Amino acid sequence: MNGPITVAAALILAAGSAHAQDAIARRVDAAPDGEVRISFASRPDVCGWQEGISFRGSQVTEGSVNHGNWSRPGGMECLKGPVRVTLVKRGGLVTGVRTRVAYPFQARGGRVTELGTLDPREASAYLLSLAERTADGGVGKDLIFPATLAEGAESWPGLLRIARRESIPRDTRQSAVFWLSQEASESATRGLQEIVDASGDREVRKQAVFALSQRPGHEAVPALIRIARTHRDPELRRSAIFWLGQSKDPRALALFEELLAR
Repeated sequence: MNGPITVAAALILAAGSAHAQDAIARRVDAAPDGEVRISFASRPDVCGWQEGISFRGSQVTEGSVNHGNWSRPGGMECLKGPVRVTLVKRGGLVTGVRTRVAYPFQARGGRVTELGTLDPREASAYLLSLAERTADGGVGKDLIFPATLAEGAESWPGLLRIARRESIPRDTRQSAVFWLSQEASESATRGLQEIVDASGDREVRKQAVFALSQRPGHEAVPALIRIARTHRDPELRRSAIFWLGQSKDPRALALFEELLAR
């Protein structure tokens, strides 16, 4: 009895989520050119200041990502609060994205459509679906980042789907690969390895090798060693060896000794 009920419940939830995404898409599509503003709850490890966002040890400012310790201008406090996303529409299409956390929307002039506070999981799914559809890689990249900030959202399946689709612009796919690498899940690592092993855009696959290098050592090092030993593309093997060299892991030194002794 429990099995069928669980499956049925899962199907109902999936259908409800898809319906909610469609509802958001219809509201955005119906909005006139100008700004469309949405808000949703952020993950517990997200905070923001006037010009940037901190997330999982990275600082994101105007699209640039900095890792590790990084000082904010004037020691500005990083505040907890909702994610605020501005979608800029021109000619009926989303042509720009601005994301802030905690701080109010920035007034830029022109027509503004407020969609209010959305369910974070539904908002994340909508942003990923929009990134998947847009032909502008810069816009797609900027849509992916706020989708990863939503409270309770499991974004990695959508990121993996985007990363695998060769018809999607490279900038969008590389952004998906990068943020996929930040997901704290072994499933993300398996997905990255699948991208490396696939045929297609070499730059996207190199980004996946880099993304693997950012995973925890117990996941990253064995995956990079496998690529360095067996991958058919010599450039990807070189990339894996380079990132292994940065790891300072004794297993990497053993591999280098093995390769040099051949």
